[in-house]
Amino acid sequence: MVRINATGVNVAVLGATGQVGMVMRRVLDERDFPVRELRFLASARSAGRTLSWRGHDIEVEDVAAADLSGIDIAIFSAGGGTSAVWAPRFAEAGAIVVDNSSQWRMDPEVPLVVAEVNPGDLDVIPKNIVANPNCTTMAIMPVMKPLSDAFGLRRLIVSSYQAVSGAGRAGVEQLMNEAKAAIEQGADKLVFGGDAIDFPEPTKIVRTIAFNEVPFIGALADDGSEETDEEQKLRNESRKILHLPDLKASCTCVRVGVFTSHGMSVNAEFERDVTPDDARRVLADAPAVELVDIPTAQLAAGKTPSFVGRIRQDQAVDGRKGLAFFVTNDNLRKGAALNAVELAEIIARKHFADRL
Repeated sequence: MVRINATGVNVAVLGATGQVGMVMRRVLDERDFPVRELRFLASARSAGRTLSWRGHDIEVEDVAAADLSGIDIAIFSAGGGTSAVWAPRFAEAGAIVVDNSSQWRMDPEVPLVVAEVNPGDLDVIPKNIVANPNCTTMAIMPVMKPLSDAFGLRRLIVSSYQAVSGAGRAGVEQLMNEAKAAIEQGADKLVFGGDAIDFPEPTKIVRTIAFNEVPFIGALADDGSEETDEEQKLRNESRKILHLPDLKASCTCVRVGVFTSHGMSVNAEFERDVTPDDARRVLADAPAVELVDIPTAQLAAGKTPSFVGRIRQDQAVDGRKGLAFFVTNDNLRKGAALNAVELAEIIARKHFADRL
């Protein structure tokens, strides 16, 4: 624990040494979060490391041995199993937990929030736990919320193009190792494809990802639908965030050989007529949204907004009640770290205003 300022809230980051935890530390600094005391926690394997933050050296604590008292807000990026165990313990000790895993998202007593979309859901936090949405849901919610408010969203079909960093460091390493092996074996073999390249055995993503697309992320749902849990998250989380419990939604999630930033092809059907120009007028003023001609993964990498473009009338929907468009967003920044910090900021204003 290190005292940073005389005023502010006491903050802990669980999973501070991980890929998203690293971005969280950077975002806390960039946004000048009102930190009084700051603690970094992780598993025993990472405990004892020293991390620098605003010129302060902070030793990473073993969460299993840590005293959890005195923490106001705890930001988690440590996986669902860890969150299932530790979020209630932090909450019982008095902290409000902002959790990045899928563990608590569909709990009816846990708010599931995108900062620019439904911050009012943070007024009451029954379990002292708040959930951060999945990165695909996160990317399109700032776009879908204003469109839904203006035109009445009825149906949502999304095909995702998800970066390997969504699978953690192991996904990044798999792509790097496979790409290196392919390049070393020669470009001619890449052109012919098939079994021409002797790729390393996949280590994290279920199939070779270098120069490839893999339409399977997560695990098959146990309801016989043949959907993956990743695909079901978009439907279930969108319903909860948008307060549209009967929203019809379907997603096909695809991993692609890109390091950072997810892309989403979206077909949306509305209750009221909407044209591409109507949509652009609405989205031009939407927070965390930037209109562009051609949204790409490279454009979104390292940036905050959801970039939306290729907006056009959906020719498969009668009349003018459908739109097709493409969205890209940095899955590590807004998709995980930034939104979590933004939720912590809102919580600080709503629940710890006397300390700011």
